[in-house]
Parts: sequence; structure tokens; C-alpha cells
Amino acid sequence: MIFRGTALVFGDDIDTDAIIPARYLNTIDPFELAAHCMEDLDPNFVKRVKKGDIMVAGKNFGCGSSREHAPLALKGAGISCVVAVSFARIFYRNALNTGLPIIESPEAASCIQDGNLIEVDLAAGKVRNLSTGVTFDSIPFPQFMQELIAAGGLLPYVMKKING
Repeated sequence: MIFRGTALVFGDDIDTDAIIPARYLNTIDPFELAAHCMEDLDPNFVKRVKKGDIMVAGKNFGCGSSREHAPLALKGAGISCVVAVSFARIFYRNALNTGLPIIESPEAASCIQDGNLIEVDLAAGKVRNLSTGVTFDSIPFPQFMQELIAAGGLLPYVMKKING
């Protein structure tokens, strides 16, 4: 699974309430959530994000409450993958459960600038900054986790396994 897009860079400790404010948690529709994604941090986020863009963040991305709405909002907004120094544990799990590709790469997250064209190869554990030509290594997910992400999350993965 390879993702290529423009980097949208955010800092440390971006909590789930910043990703999708609690006042919009009356739906689980990713596209309705996307309309309000990141609006308190970046009111222009929804206007500037394009399908396939890659969010890049600092440490502890997705801290705060355990809402699955946060990765759903990011997916609905068009974010194809999130690269961060580190993820809050509950966001990490929710991202995988909802099929949002994520990768921890402290070096990449620290060096990528807003607007850089980047490529993420989950299978190889590589983040390439195509704007600068620099490649960063990360630990790739095991094969079954790559299959879970490719299936669209935990529920579609389990249904696929049950139905053969």
C-alpha cells in the first residue's frame, strides 16, 4: 500500500477534539464529520485538503477522548495516511479499526514541511519526501495488519475472513 500526497503539517498533542470537535459527534457519517475536521485549529483545512493528502504531525497525535469519529473525519476529508512522531494509544487503535493508514516516523515527521509532496509505503515502512529526495525508515506493519487496513478496518476485515 503506497500513498502519495501533499503534506499538511500539524504540531504536537493534536487531540481528538481538535480533529473533530465534540459538538459534531451526533453523526458517524465520515463526510458529514469531514465538513468540520480540524476547524478549530485551521478554519481553512476543509478548503485546502485534497483527496489523497497526507497529514504529518508531532508527538501524541490523537490524544484525548476515545472517539472513533476522529479517524473517520480525517478519512472523510480525504486524508489518505497520517505520519506522526507518535500516536496516542487509543487513536492508534481507532485508526486501524477504521482503516486509516498511520505510520510512526519521528525523523520524517520532524523534517517534512507543509506542502511537500510525500509518499508513504506501509509495506516497506518507508516515508519519502519527494520534494527533497530524502527517505525515512519506519517499522512496517505485519502482513495481517496491512490486510486489515487494506480491507477498510477491523469490521470489513473480519467479515471478509468469515465469508471467505
